Amino acid sequence: MRKSLKLLAGLVLMATAFMTACSSGNDSLLRYVDPKIGSGGHGHVFVGASVPFGLVQVGPTSIPQDWDWCSGYHSSDESVIGFSHTHLSGTGIGDLFDITLMPVIGEVTYARGTHESYDTGMWSYADRTKEVTRPGYYSVPLKRYGITAEMTATTRVGFHRYTFPASEEAAIVIDLQNGGCWDRASDVKMEQVSDTRIEGYRHSRGWANDQKVFFVADFSRPIDKFELVGNKMYGRASFATKENEQIYVKVALSPVSIDGAKANMEAELPDWNFKRTIAAAEKAWAQELSKMDVTSDNEAAKRTFYTALYHTMIAPSVFCDVNGDYRGADGQIHKGEGHTTYTTYSLWDTYRAAMPLMSIIQKERMTDIINTMINICDEQGRLPVWHLWGCETDCMVGNPGLISVADAIVKGDTGIDKERAYEAVKKTAMHPGRGNNYRIEVGFIPSDKMNQNIAYDMEYAIADGAAAYAARALGKDADAEYFEKRSHSYRNYFDPETRFIRGRLSDGSWREPFDPYHSSHNNDDYCEGNAWQYTWLAPQDVEGLQECFGGKEPMIQKLDSLFTVSSVVTGENASADISGLIGQYAHGNEPSHHIIYMYSMLGEPHKAADKVREVLTTLYFDAEEGLSGNEDVGQMSAWYIMSAMGFYEAEPASGRYWFGSPLFNEVDINLADGTFRIVAENNSAENKYIQRVWLNGEPYDKGWISHSDIKAGGELKFEMGAEPNLWY
Repeated sequence: MRKSLKLLAGLVLMATAFMTACSSGNDSLLRYVDPKIGSGGHGHVFVGASVPFGLVQVGPTSIPQDWDWCSGYHSSDESVIGFSHTHLSGTGIGDLFDITLMPVIGEVTYARGTHESYDTGMWSYADRTKEVTRPGYYSVPLKRYGITAEMTATTRVGFHRYTFPASEEAAIVIDLQNGGCWDRASDVKMEQVSDTRIEGYRHSRGWANDQKVFFVADFSRPIDKFELVGNKMYGRASFATKENEQIYVKVALSPVSIDGAKANMEAELPDWNFKRTIAAAEKAWAQELSKMDVTSDNEAAKRTFYTALYHTMIAPSVFCDVNGDYRGADGQIHKGEGHTTYTTYSLWDTYRAAMPLMSIIQKERMTDIINTMINICDEQGRLPVWHLWGCETDCMVGNPGLISVADAIVKGDTGIDKERAYEAVKKTAMHPGRGNNYRIEVGFIPSDKMNQNIAYDMEYAIADGAAAYAARALGKDADAEYFEKRSHSYRNYFDPETRFIRGRLSDGSWREPFDPYHSSHNNDDYCEGNAWQYTWLAPQDVEGLQECFGGKEPMIQKLDSLFTVSSVVTGENASADISGLIGQYAHGNEPSHHIIYMYSMLGEPHKAADKVREVLTTLYFDAEEGLSGNEDVGQMSAWYIMSAMGFYEAEPASGRYWFGSPLFNEVDINLADGTFRIVAENNSAENKYIQRVWLNGEPYDKGWISHSDIKAGGELKFEMGAEPNLWY
């Protein structure tokens, strides 16, 4: 009888949790979001509770620290060491997982633990059959303890609710030891300052090499006993609980100070209304998702689309207190300058689609993001590469931050000082570090001078093309000519005999031996790729690449073969990032993302349509394995969103988007000043080819649309058909 009552009580609690999560009103778009899409395979997405672009991402963290667990969660493992307040989404490197809370019963071992036994740590298996996850809310029962964990969030505060069994030995443990797989705590502090409040900080070194997180934790009832345990990296707040007693905990974070965390708490979550906080989080997500309205009978595609849109809004993350104070790239505390400061800039990935998407649907936020990047340039001497919690990781190749700032200049962002922005672009383009000195001195980076030389050089060349666009937009013709010429540096690697981009030594000879299928992860001429993929990494100079091939037809023949050759990648240490393969086209990694649209740029849009539709319908789907590669902080999802609308900014910072094949019958982009409607008439799986195009009712004869036309609002209409057609 007691077991039956316990089971009934548990079912009631789970039903209550679900109804609480679903009760906030307008969920017409929220119902299309499944945060677990991409939590299997190599998607690495964050699963937990947050608000759009929030500093806090509160959710479960698992025992494993391998590549697939970079977000702290993977569908293949049900262990939970606690609920951390910071997470990355879709990265290939693990970090963060700061300020972890774990509810427990009885004496435990204060350690991360292993799967061998509960005795190795305080971890528990989660009951995934009763897990609830939706935008702004997360809940799961912990099997070991019979505790149900629920959480929601504001921008800077994580809000927990733990439902306990009756126990004299209940506790909530604050874990300051465990972070991401590269992360090591260097200095921690926590102390009880009242019968309901714990304050402290966690400083760590890892991928972010000098990360500082300050926190304030408020409990909904007085703590019976607080003690530092487990080499003082853990703090145990103990309670005696009744059956089904709920204890709430609010944890406010700050990158600046404990006082900053206090102010964030007071401003964002002064009360204890859990249901209202969930409702506010859901409302924030609903407002962001409503920036795009999709009309389609394909419910699965709509789930994929809106989940993708959701995933593009986890980061960049707010990185300042409510008063605007932030920790700069120089390690100093800076006052807010009239805009919100952001972090988590996965720019090598996101400059390609995620940032251009934000330039369309996140106009004001994008201005703040670009101004943050310009400030970073002032603080560290160059624009960011991969910035994380005030730290430059220098992860990945090239000058990706330059591209996004140049893009804002070209698109006429009125919220930035364009001259100051351009100075940051030019300063970064001329910075001699990270191999750029070889390009400045001898025109390219020789293979015998540095590792990943081709990848660095070709990404620098793309950035130079972006700098040229920005210079020309500002009337700086001499600079534009210089950067445009330098954007051709990749041509030094083109071998006309093999018709591949390949390693070249200082004396001009080719690196031998050569195998275009070969990859050695981060230890050869390429970065996460091989010659098949990198031969096309010149979207800023398609005409020049065509000349390298000896004409349009030879280039198209080679491009055709990219999608039909063997998908085998050779090499004992081949990069695991080369995934989502169609032939040697690797959609699971960013260097391939523009390649399909080269067909449109070469005057064969029907081939682009074929491949766009194939990728949209086979490499994205509404399941845990629904991404073909790392989410990479929104880039993988942004490619889907842009391509499903029918276009993509293949030439970075060009301000124009090349057409592919729209997936939906109608998409309304709700802009700050109006609506831009995309209509695809006669659209179907068979009718995937664009026949004719109209812009605002007038016939349109270009293969692309400009950002300025989208920004102005209006209607872009495609007539679709089953036969290839060239309208431009």
